This record gives sequence, C-alpha cells and structure tokens, in this order.
Amino acid sequence: MTTDESVRSFTAQRNESLAKKVIEGLKSRNMTGFYAPDRAEALKLALDLIPEGSVVTMGGGMSVWQIGLPQALKEGNYRFIDRDEDPDKRAAMLAAYDADWFLTSANAITEDGVMVNVDGNANRVSAIAQGPKRVLAVVGMNKVCPDTDSALKRARNVAAPINVRRFSLNTPCMKTGSCIDCKSPDTICCQILITRFERHAGRMNVILVNEDLGF
Repeated sequence: MTTDESVRSFTAQRNESLAKKVIEGLKSRNMTGFYAPDRAEALKLALDLIPEGSVVTMGGGMSVWQIGLPQALKEGNYRFIDRDEDPDKRAAMLAAYDADWFLTSANAITEDGVMVNVDGNANRVSAIAQGPKRVLAVVGMNKVCPDTDSALKRARNVAAPINVRRFSLNTPCMKTGSCIDCKSPDTICCQILITRFERHAGRMNVILVNEDLGF
C-alpha cells in the first residue's frame, strides 16, 4: 500500500467512526443520518430515499450537485424544479415551501448533530426550517466541527468567503478571506440558522459523505 493509499484508508476509518457519532447526535435531535463512503453511494442513498413522482427542489448546495443528484432527478421520474432554469425565479423559490423534498447542504455540522447555515436571501434557511415535507442535506465530512461555536466560525470564515467569490460579490471577506461581521449590501450572512432539533420525525435527513464536498 502506497503512502497516499494509507492516508486515504486511515482518513476513511476515522471519518466512518466520527460519522457514527454525528448520526447518533442527529438521532437524539429527531433527525435521521446516513453515512456514504463516497459520492456514488451518496447518490444511491438519496435516490432510495426520494420516491419516484416526488416534487423536488433545492436551495444553494454545491454538495448536492457534486454527487450528481439534480441531474439524476431530471433524468428520472420526478418533478424537479430547477430555479436556475426557471424564468420566474421567485415562483421557483416559493415552490420549495410546498415541495415533497427540499435538497440542501450545511455550511457546518457539529459532532453531536447541530447544523449551521448562513444565507443571503433566506430562501434556503427558511425552507430548511419550515415548509417542505422532507429535507435532505448532503454534507461532506470536511464540514464536521467539534461544537456549535466552531461550526459558526466555519460557516462565517470558510464557507462565506468562498461563496462570495463564487457569486462575485463585493464584501470585505472576499478581500481578506475571513469574516469581519460586515454590514455590506452584498453580505451573504443576512440570516443564520442553527438547526438543533427537528419537531417532525422523518422530516430532516442528512447524508454524511466521506469526501470533501462543498465549501
């Protein structure tokens, strides 16, 4: 076994053990967690969860695209609402609140199952919180943090500065690479959602993937 293969093997073993802890934390918070060793298995898990004929839409979530889920839904027997292809983007975003499944990721998740998300328009965090019948979050193990404080710091100092570059926004973190708690008109940290418990059993589902996904 080469050095690189050893590193990947030991990392995978560590991540699988840590994922079990996160899944137990999710369970204690009335949420359901799954572990996928790679993005191919994550895609299979997601399609097993979402029944054919479902109305499915999503907020921002690079991880969802990285595992190939939107494309698979478009090619399958589903009604996938893609806001990026809909000329009426507001209507497409509002459709999320009555969808069967809402797809997303998380900017960070704690070892005991708390999810943290920051948002600019709030369509993503509001749909995670309430509306869609089911939510499916695809989360790379690179986003697991020890606690809520470190998860908030990751969301503000890692995910946000990368996302503002993705959207070509003019914020201080785009220039500095870290958060200064700005009030820029372009800020994407307008709303911060901490999901610490789900009241409705079966609504919140999280697939943890043993890969670096998203930001």
